[in-house]
Amino acid sequence: MSSLELKKSDHFSGRPGPLLLIIMDGVGIGKQDDSDGVFLAKTPCLDELFKGKLYTQLKAHGTAVGMPSDDDMGNSEVGHNALGAGRVFDQGAKLAKASIESGAIFETETWKKLVERVKADNKVFHFIGLLSDGNVHSHIDQLLALVRRCGDEGVRRVCVHVLLDGRDVYEKSALSYIEKTENLLKEINASHKNYEYRIASGGGRMVTTMDRYNADWSIVERGWKAHVLGRGRRFSSAREAVETYYKEDPKITDQYLDPFVIEDDGSPVGTIEDGDSVVLFNFRGGPCHGTIRGF
Repeated sequence: MSSLELKKSDHFSGRPGPLLLIIMDGVGIGKQDDSDGVFLAKTPCLDELFKGKLYTQLKAHGTAVGMPSDDDMGNSEVGHNALGAGRVFDQGAKLAKASIESGAIFETETWKKLVERVKADNKVFHFIGLLSDGNVHSHIDQLLALVRRCGDEGVRRVCVHVLLDGRDVYEKSALSYIEKTENLLKEINASHKNYEYRIASGGGRMVTTMDRYNADWSIVERGWKAHVLGRGRRFSSAREAVETYYKEDPKITDQYLDPFVIEDDGSPVGTIEDGDSVVLFNFRGGPCHGTIRGF
């Protein structure tokens, strides 16, 4: 493995200090219109700094910081990974996308074991993760590719446990992602005899499973009860759950929706049981900002 190191330049002797490096997380060069909060704000100090001789602009999104495309904004963690790297490193979103598209992920020993186990023992293959295309924690297209692969490899039963976003995407957009997921599940069920692919449970990311702040174990507990024990408010479909929550509280947004469990004939359609295979399809790691623990 080659060693990478930055060598001191012979053409720069340094500057007298102190030198301050200030990271303004979430502040960037916007459109400079009514949608641009920083532009509209009164920022005399910032304005003065921008007039300095040493002022320049950096690209902090898209392919410049290792995201799949320039439409991807990235997030604070993308900045943490890229800052000071000296070159472009592929971020989790791009690495996961490439691995799935090339098929490399399906050749790993882990994937093969997960598939073989559920097929041998007639168990269920579960997927848990954030259902959106925000591409910060996850991307729905990656989930659908993994589910489709299960169908191709003869996995008879798949359950998806959907964590609803409303933060990296429009705040009330869950139904569009649920519809896209349901359409694929129905397609697989219709094209394979005795297949059972379902959405089994879910909830908003800020209250179910994804403990964004301070290792909030009550959030993990709610997820555990819904995904594993089948305890939670019951609905016949994920769509019914979201529509009901919207109707009961018109101001609520997707990330704060309570946990829910999908039932059929009075029983949960897909609790996680011993011997099942479980895949977290979020690609964003780290000890904070929406990690899923305990599964």
